[in-house]
Amino acid sequence: MSQPGFPLLSLLLWLPALGALAILLTPPNRPRLHFAIALAASAASFVLVLAAFVLFDRGQPGYQFAEQFQWIPAWGISYSLAVDGISLPILLMGTFVAPIAVLATWNTLPANSRTFQMLLLLLDSGMIGVLLARDIFLFYIFFEFTLIPLALLVGIFGGARRVEAATKFFVYTFSASIFMLLGMIGVYILHGQQTGSYTADYPTLLASVQSGAFKLDTPTAAILFTLFFVGLAVKTPLWPFHTWLPPLHTEAPASGAVDLAIMLLKFGPYGMIRFNLGLFPEIAAWFAPAVGVLAAIGIVYAAVVACGQNDLKRILAYSSVSHLNFVVLGIFALNAVGISGGVAQIVNSGLTGSALFLVVAFLYRRRSTHQLRSFGGLWKIMPVLGGLALVAVCGSIGLPGLSGFASEYPIIQGTWLARGLGWRFAVATVIGVILAAVYLLRLFRVTFMGELDKPENQNLPDLAPREIAQLGLLIVPIVVFGLVPNLLYGNIAPAAERVAAGLSQALGVR
Repeated sequence: MSQPGFPLLSLLLWLPALGALAILLTPPNRPRLHFAIALAASAASFVLVLAAFVLFDRGQPGYQFAEQFQWIPAWGISYSLAVDGISLPILLMGTFVAPIAVLATWNTLPANSRTFQMLLLLLDSGMIGVLLARDIFLFYIFFEFTLIPLALLVGIFGGARRVEAATKFFVYTFSASIFMLLGMIGVYILHGQQTGSYTADYPTLLASVQSGAFKLDTPTAAILFTLFFVGLAVKTPLWPFHTWLPPLHTEAPASGAVDLAIMLLKFGPYGMIRFNLGLFPEIAAWFAPAVGVLAAIGIVYAAVVACGQNDLKRILAYSSVSHLNFVVLGIFALNAVGISGGVAQIVNSGLTGSALFLVVAFLYRRRSTHQLRSFGGLWKIMPVLGGLALVAVCGSIGLPGLSGFASEYPIIQGTWLARGLGWRFAVATVIGVILAAVYLLRLFRVTFMGELDKPENQNLPDLAPREIAQLGLLIVPIVVFGLVPNLLYGNIAPAAERVAAGLSQALGVR
């Protein structure tokens, strides 16, 4: 536990934003200073999360390091922060990726570096706020805030169709989030009417649901469940709400901004665990087969589409869609095994996705193209990049001994054991794993293997020491979590079992 009176989580939350403020106060023509401040603020945030990870009591599945004070007492809204075994591993991964995203800008700083680094840090603060917020309206504020810096990053610094991609992203996700806000307002009002306590405190709402003090009739609960689900499904993105993602990833800056863009995809599944499973357990069980169908289609559909792409970024974009649908399927298995695997897959896909996008960024710096057929035989002149890229590819396809296998296997097992899903849905996950091997190994084969027969590729430099450090830092946890998965599951499993126990209690399963 944190020391009494020490605001560890508040310091963590506001440190990147303070870094953005410090950059704002610097001269606009000092890109190296902007870089140094952004790197220091994001690295310090990771150190704070790492300290929380070390001090976290694994025997306690509930919230820890809690901070709370009344923000709008008349409305029952508070500034409430805490972490548990579900949010902490995701937070650790996100704050680990953030300084690497800043490092990736070292040789690619845009003309307006001050704005670029400020937006990266503000996105980092918003991401941390989503995972720390314990008040549902505070969660919504941070959830929506992250849209602004990411849309500006893509819209200002992205590719040729950046404005279109940023606009589509913002309109889709903002519109869907309004449904979630309506669901939050509904829960807030109905809880107040039934219990006399108008509160936005999530643990209080959850306790009322589990004790039976707050119980909705089926039609009302189904409507509220759907409102939350729509807002979160679009953000995930669950099929068929995924169409905003490929353009966003394709047009995102080739620097580390895309690494943080990957983090935003994790908020949808995370919110589903908190709200859809936590507040509406009976409806979650009723909807689970339908959600399973959407997720299974998304896994296979996105993987098939990825197999036919010739743009490296679009391959990885559809790979993200497939992997995130994989996460949703594990969550809606509604058992501890599937939920644990889903959370671990959030972490794994963040690491492997960031590593693969960084590989693409390195290639783009050297050739100014994302087209798959523009490369070939690069292993002969870039063996370091080829070797590290191969580890990232194998981690993403779930090779045993790497983090992908440690997260995908529990999802398959949990789906097979789930009462509402079963072996048919587990087969879809296996097909998705096979197709992931097809499109990612094709990506690696065409890019790195074969003959070095294009003159423009023959003098490309291999990774510089700084680039090796950036990519190598992402490779380390892919290997470590694969070999010692309990480093993750030691935190995740008790919290997932607590969620599963709440579901079982609501459903009358003993």
